[in-house]
Amino acid sequence: MKPFRILFGSLVAAQVAYPRVPEHRLVGATRGIVGLLLATAAADGAQARGLRRGIGPIAAAGGIGFAVELAGVATGRPFGHYTYSAKLGPKLGGVPLLAAAAWAMMSRPAWVVAGLIVGRRPLTRVPVAAAALTAWDVFLDPRMAREGYWSWPEGGRYEGIPASNFLGWFGTGLGVFAVWSVLDPDDEPLRKGEGDGALALYVWTWIGEAFANAVLWRRPVTAAGGATAMGCFAVPALRARLRST
Repeated sequence: MKPFRILFGSLVAAQVAYPRVPEHRLVGATRGIVGLLLATAAADGAQARGLRRGIGPIAAAGGIGFAVELAGVATGRPFGHYTYSAKLGPKLGGVPLLAAAAWAMMSRPAWVVAGLIVGRRPLTRVPVAAAALTAWDVFLDPRMAREGYWSWPEGGRYEGIPASNFLGWFGTGLGVFAVWSVLDPDDEPLRKGEGDGALALYVWTWIGEAFANAVLWRRPVTAAGGATAMGCFAVPALRARLRST
């Protein structure tokens, strides 16, 4: 069995079990799931594109995202004023090292989804990928802020999160995927099913987060907002993949 399938199965099992984790172990479980999701995305990239083209863009996404986070914590730009707690582990410049994983682990799924929707042309694929990545944060930010991993002192209209945060995610995503388009310009997600693993990650995240927020955590606004945002990309990407079979 290929490493991606093993890791993906383990990720699904871990996320399904997460609501049953005792409260005193939730921080460790969260860190573990972040690491597992990153490993799953990296395994997919390596299998689909080889080590250099598969891992290089993912690493670049993490590095760019972390650099922008350093600026964000220090200046309030481009995301708005926020601070990290100690829950995500060691920090550099007020930013947990693990924060880089958030940008890295969903970058390839967003890139593949965009490729399925609009094709390989960077002028269209880059902004669509940035929007697909930002759509995931519509789920991520409210939950992580609610659980105390970071905080927004001035609050915001969407579940306590300001609009500037999502604009910052989109702008950072543009930079991430502009670099991605240079590092791996001939990536074609429909070729020999090379995008299937990344698409599965995006769709599972969409469905799993929507269910968890609606049913388990009773956060209807986050459930509806995130399901709508990610669904705008997951549904057309799935349709494109199904049409290719």
